[in-house]
Amino acid sequence: MYSIKSVDIQTQNHKAKLSDGGLIRILHVVGGMSQGGIETWLMHVLRHIDRDRFQMDFLVHTTEPCAYDDEVLALGSRIIRCPHIHQPWIYSPQFKQILRDYGPYNIVHSHVHYFSGYVLRLAKQAGVAIRIAHSHNDTSSAEAKAKWSRQWYLSLTRRWISKYATLGLGCSQKAAVDLFGPAWKSDPRWQILYYGIDLTPFGEQLDPVSVRGELGIPDDAFVVGHVGRFEEQKNHLFLLEIAAEIAKREPKIYLLLIGSGSLLPHIEQKAIEMGLTDHIIFAGNRRDVPRLMLGVMNVFMLPSLHEGLPVVGIEAQATGLPFILSDVITEEVDIVKPLVQRISLSQPASVWADAVLAARNAASLLTRAESRAILESSPFNIAFSVKSLTKTYRDESCPKY
Repeated sequence: MYSIKSVDIQTQNHKAKLSDGGLIRILHVVGGMSQGGIETWLMHVLRHIDRDRFQMDFLVHTTEPCAYDDEVLALGSRIIRCPHIHQPWIYSPQFKQILRDYGPYNIVHSHVHYFSGYVLRLAKQAGVAIRIAHSHNDTSSAEAKAKWSRQWYLSLTRRWISKYATLGLGCSQKAAVDLFGPAWKSDPRWQILYYGIDLTPFGEQLDPVSVRGELGIPDDAFVVGHVGRFEEQKNHLFLLEIAAEIAKREPKIYLLLIGSGSLLPHIEQKAIEMGLTDHIIFAGNRRDVPRLMLGVMNVFMLPSLHEGLPVVGIEAQATGLPFILSDVITEEVDIVKPLVQRISLSQPASVWADAVLAARNAASLLTRAESRAILESSPFNIAFSVKSLTKTYRDESCPKY
């Protein structure tokens, strides 16, 4: 952990850099620097951005330590805690005090979906000139069923985003519609910025026997992989149903589930009740997802109820894995098209199982190197993503550049 004194020294150094006009300072607002898709993309950006020109700090809504905290600090950024999101009378003065104590910031870049409206309102009141709302999800289907109190909150925060955001970014078309409205293209403030990932780990040469052995998976097993938080959005119960259908026809099936979340105990219990204990590995949070995709998985499956643009889908295609996903997920993630198959969530688990088994038996149309090359020349390469983001920061903050 870091001390208050070390943070104070960092703050003095950052302010000294700012005084020479060469540093653009950004405060990112996130729930916490866990291993979710948003946070993983932000870490890709932090690792590759010119940190002598762009200082990225992270205001988090949790007091708990998160997976990326240590690396954030090691890279010269700060974790600043402001947890009272359900108590606005506490959150508001604390947020403004943080801006005074750790600032000045050129930009507040908020990643907390509808709550960004409140964040950017406070940033405006505190005199922050550039205020960015970033939409990372499409929750419209779930929000349509919300109670009147939730609908009131959504209406208010959308109005605040429209009023207080100087710029809005969406990770996909669906994500942009969700936060900025169906007419978002008519407002030049609202733009698309695709996630970029570092493709270097996907070129690693591995011994699959060795990697599988670490997880106790036999050499000849057929492994279906999934990466995602154990929350309703990711549809883990349906994953279990699909695995049960596959197991009827392929007894060597293993379902590798990477991630954690509030529903994990429930899914573990359901796996026991369905007699799938011998076919499922709960791997927890992992920092080596590319390695497990390369060395363990045969097919990647993502039957999510909704997504903004899933980073794990980009990673699976960079690995050259057959990628089977629900048809509600934005089509912008279909990058290496020969690898991708969409199936409706209205189809039964047996249809999904058929597709998974067919993908295993189909001849590969692309090598892993060819799949990775397609990603390298796309907007989903981290080099492109960082270039676009830093240009946006410079254009918004320093027109003289």
